[in-house]
Amino acid sequence: MAYDEFLADRIRHKFKELGVSFVDKKMMGGICFLVDDKMCVGIVKEKMMARIDPDKTEEAFTRKGCHEMDFTHRPMKGFIFVEPEGVDQDKDLEYFIRLALAYNPMAKSSKKKVKGD
Repeated sequence: MAYDEFLADRIRHKFKELGVSFVDKKMMGGICFLVDDKMCVGIVKEKMMARIDPDKTEEAFTRKGCHEMDFTHRPMKGFIFVEPEGVDQDKDLEYFIRLALAYNPMAKSSKKKVKGD
C-alpha cells in the first residue's frame, strides 16, 4: 500500500459532507486532493499532508501529530504533515481539512500553462 486508503476514503467523505468539489490524483507515491485545481490535502504513506496559510503553521503545530512537511528533507513553507494519531478523530481530521480549505482560495495554482494558448 503506497498510502493509507482508509484515510483517503475519510477525506473524500469529509469533502463531500462539506459540499466541496475536488479531484483526487495519485502523485508523489501517494494521493493528492485538489480543490479549484490547487493542491489542498494529500496522503504520503500514512501521513496526511495539508497546504495551509504559512501564518497558521505555528498554531497547527500545537495539535497532536502535526509537524513541518519535510518531504524533500527540507521544510516546505505552508505545508504540514499530520501523523495518524493527529487525525484519528473525525473532528481532528475536519480541523486540518478546514484549515487547508481556508487557505485554498489564496494559494497559487501550480497548473502549467500550455504554450500556444
